[in-house]
Amino acid sequence: MTHSLHRCGRIQEKDFVWLLYHVKGVNDQNLVERLRQAIAIIEEVGAVNWGDVKSGPIVKVSPAEIKEKLTEKSRIRGVFTSRDQVTEFLKKMKAADLGFCVIISGVLDQVFSSCEKAGVKPHTMNYSLGVFGNKKLLADEDTLAITTMCGHHMIPDDFVTETRRRVKDGKVSPEKASLEFAELCPCGIFNQERAKELLILEKENPSTSGKKG
Repeated sequence: MTHSLHRCGRIQEKDFVWLLYHVKGVNDQNLVERLRQAIAIIEEVGAVNWGDVKSGPIVKVSPAEIKEKLTEKSRIRGVFTSRDQVTEFLKKMKAADLGFCVIISGVLDQVFSSCEKAGVKPHTMNYSLGVFGNKKLLADEDTLAITTMCGHHMIPDDFVTETRRRVKDGKVSPEKASLEFAELCPCGIFNQERAKELLILEKENPSTSGKKG
């Protein structure tokens, strides 16, 4: 899905979005039970964040509540932090044969490597062509590295900028700040572990931060 393609900045090798979709009238039979089986695989592999936009992400509501509220209109999506997790996820989903459209978003060579190791062949590929226009109007790179992890841009630039300043000043921990960001992304593809590492990296190396896009 294109809303997950515009992530930017550092530490992208620890950021892999996954999405499970179905097509109405094609592979939507017994959907809720199949979603629960897929969630069991997701929990076994260990997604750092995931959720159903109908109920929210696991950083805000419990996995049990998400499972309980699954409906025929549910769409579950989330994020892994390593290529090994992607490979394991694809292997398990292939073996389970649950009939979902499985979408992986990340650095292309790493995604292709995982597909090859898992024995699956990508069906379709979308990729971001970048940003066109007056880039001076964009937030700085360190802010964008965080806000673009919510593909629907539900995390305001100014909130991220202010929170980054609070982290630098020692008023809030990187862990707490990253969770505050993640709670604003309702579909669960925000990677709070990557956000935490970005905040720590910026705090330790302030001279490299704040560059405009």
